[in-house]
Amino acid sequence: MNPDLDKLQPYPFEKLAKLKEGITPPQDKKHIALSIGEPKHPAPQFVLETLTNALPEMERYPSTKGLPELRQAISEWLINRFNLTSCDAEKHVLPVNGTREAIFSFTQAAVDRTQENPLIISPNPFYQIYEGAAYLSGATPHFLPCLSENNFIPDFSQVDKQTWKDCQILFLCSPGNPTGAVIPKHTLKTLIELSDTYNFIIASDECYSEIYTDETNKPVGLLEVCSEIGRNDYKNCVVFHSLSKRSNLPGLRSGFIAGDADILNKFLLYRTYHGCSMGIHTQLASIAAWQDEAHVLENRKQYKQKFEQVLEVLKPVMDIQQTDASFYLWPKTPINEEEFAQRLFAEENITVLPGSYLSRTVNGINPGEGRIRMALVAEVEECLEAAHRIRSLIERLPELR
Repeated sequence: MNPDLDKLQPYPFEKLAKLKEGITPPQDKKHIALSIGEPKHPAPQFVLETLTNALPEMERYPSTKGLPELRQAISEWLINRFNLTSCDAEKHVLPVNGTREAIFSFTQAAVDRTQENPLIISPNPFYQIYEGAAYLSGATPHFLPCLSENNFIPDFSQVDKQTWKDCQILFLCSPGNPTGAVIPKHTLKTLIELSDTYNFIIASDECYSEIYTDETNKPVGLLEVCSEIGRNDYKNCVVFHSLSKRSNLPGLRSGFIAGDADILNKFLLYRTYHGCSMGIHTQLASIAAWQDEAHVLENRKQYKQKFEQVLEVLKPVMDIQQTDASFYLWPKTPINEEEFAQRLFAEENITVLPGSYLSRTVNGINPGEGRIRMALVAEVEECLEAAHRIRSLIERLPELR
């Protein structure tokens, strides 16, 4: 077996299951899960109908490159959403089976193992696939802390020249998971300049870009910045998007990678052998989803309502702030984050994820320590009920010490 498999750490939810092991929560309180970033809003009915009507298409093999109509729908969505000057559906877009699969396989295709000390730079905390993909591609992850003093964005100015020279892929997550932070335009421009100097790929995971609270301030995208500076070939830049969060379709496993045509062409070659083409029925349903914005707007309204109500309850007793985007909250905990998560489950039947499970300790610092990730994915009433129970626990803590 590949010896690099031994480098993989238990997934955060394995650690969470162990933390909860042997605990019987109060049965008179319904369990509320705020731990997993799985949307619970209903999927758009018109997408489900399109999918159902397209089921006979399972009688045909799909192509790895996907239907021209799907690539065109994605291209038009990118142009409209990020004000792109151009986006060639033939060259700049490739459908994928969700961003998780794509990020992992892209890393395997992009890393040059013949180079000495190949690095993949990642935010910390991070989506765990970045680390696993790095190790199994033969590269080493290099983590940059996302701290409150820098608005939860890595301080790229602290990266030395040798690290940039060894870097082959810079992973960005904007809006961030779990911090919800959005990387500003000026930072993205600086990173593009660095990629030109040191010739690394910027891979921006933007799957939370359509969940935000201010309709006048949409999260900026990497390709958007490329277009603004006249970089219409998107050299060294790729982005990942998905219908999972945007359209409440996590089970559809549908997304795309877009950007540098040369990079995508080589990735297409890899995928041809990888054998992971998207079913035609899924592609037709995806077209319907990418071409509609009304359901996305309604989705955002529900998240905004949840943020407002949950924050109103928790702000008086907890260090918690509205995130820039995504459906996460990233509050400080009044006690150790593992103990807090454990007691929330034991006493209030609520599951949250300790922040340290999403981070790695580097130079003695784990950016997730003393924090939890709360995913406001349940219905409004459940999220509000969870907020009241969390507050109740916090208010009891001084009496129980």
